[in-house]
Amino acid sequence: MADEKRFAVLIDIENIAPKYIELIMNEASNYGNITIKRAYGDWTRQSSSTWRGKLLDYSIIPMQQFNNTFGKNSSDSALIIDAMNILYRSNVDGFILVSSDSDFTRLAATLKEEGKVVVGMGESKTPVALRNACDYFKVIDLLYKEANKSQSSKKTQKKKSQTKQKQKKDYDDDTPDINESEAEASTDLDTIEGAIISIIEANGDEDNGMYIGTLGNSLIRRYPDFDTRNYGAGKLSVFLKQFDSLQVTKDGDSTYVKLL
Repeated sequence: MADEKRFAVLIDIENIAPKYIELIMNEASNYGNITIKRAYGDWTRQSSSTWRGKLLDYSIIPMQQFNNTFGKNSSDSALIIDAMNILYRSNVDGFILVSSDSDFTRLAATLKEEGKVVVGMGESKTPVALRNACDYFKVIDLLYKEANKSQSSKKTQKKKSQTKQKQKKDYDDDTPDINESEAEASTDLDTIEGAIISIIEANGDEDNGMYIGTLGNSLIRRYPDFDTRNYGAGKLSVFLKQFDSLQVTKDGDSTYVKLL
């Protein structure tokens, strides 16, 4: 993991809804190791209260900026100044700018000129100028809608599957399943499976899927407490074989996982 790219995530909370935070951080983890996480806004305002509860969950540092003049957004300036300080004082390979505000267009262009990877994230209303100033741009409201639709479908399928398994279990012994007995204190398997699918879809090869070591690193970036032993499996390859949505294959000494 030593050669992974290092990124700074800078969030303009006055232009982004807090409901997107999980999606934002999951998408960010696809690009590398997130070493700096900061959110900018006037945290004394009542409108910021819904964001405050999200900060601890994702270890994001709140950057306070008072709006001294009515109608003026001084947090934009604070984010821009911080980005330039990070550019010249910190060892990062790229920036993830989270905002729908066109005021950050020049910042994105400048960071690119300095050789940094720039990932933009914003809603559909984000101006084309800001989108084009980034190396990559993610439209988070569309991704959020798609993720919810996919999750709803998976829950329906999962419920049907659990019903069938319960009916079958009535005729089987009472041996506890490792997923139920080992994973009580860990991230649930549905969440892990969803994360694996999204990681492979974003970074995997259409034919071979994704190298298992790279997938493991991506999972740990999303869930630092992830350990296959928590789920009763000694190796990642063994852990992955329990998911019907995945196929684990070997190519020489290398192991890959792909979506079915």
